[in-house]
Amino acid sequence: MAPKHHPAPLSGGDRKALTKELSKSRAMTKIFAERSAEKRSEGEALIREADNLACQSWNDRMWSDGGPIDPSPTIDQAINSGFPWLEIKCSRCLTPRDVDLAVLPHVATTHVHDLAGRLVCQKCRKAGKRPAATLLQLAPRSRNHD
Repeated sequence: MAPKHHPAPLSGGDRKALTKELSKSRAMTKIFAERSAEKRSEGEALIREADNLACQSWNDRMWSDGGPIDPSPTIDQAINSGFPWLEIKCSRCLTPRDVDLAVLPHVATTHVHDLAGRLVCQKCRKAGKRPAATLLQLAPRSRNHD
C-alpha cells in the first residue's frame, strides 16, 4: 500500500507542526504495535495455562472417578496445553494404546470424552468386534516413546 500523502501547508509554522505530528504518530504506531504483541503473548500464555489446568483437572477426575467424565477439555485445548496424547485401552481385550490427538481429523470444539465411541481396538476389529475404548488420561508424551 502506498504511503498516505499529506499536502504541505503554506506557512513554515504549520509545516513544522505537521512534521512533528507525523513523527509523533509514527512513534505511537510502533509503541501500540509492540504493546499489542506483548498483550497477545501474555493472553496466549494465560490461555495455555488455563487449558493445562483443565487437562490436569480432567486427568485427576478420570483417575479418581473413572469413566468418561463430561465435560472434558476439547482436543485443541489438550494439544495447546501440552497433552497431545490420549491413553486408552480396549474395553474387551484390555489392550492399552496411545492416540496422538494432533493427527485425528476433528472439529475444533470436539471434546475428548466424545472420542470414546469413535476409537476402536484394531485387534478386536479384525475379530469382527467393535467395542468402545475406555479413556484413561491425557498425557504429554506417548508411553511407547520416551
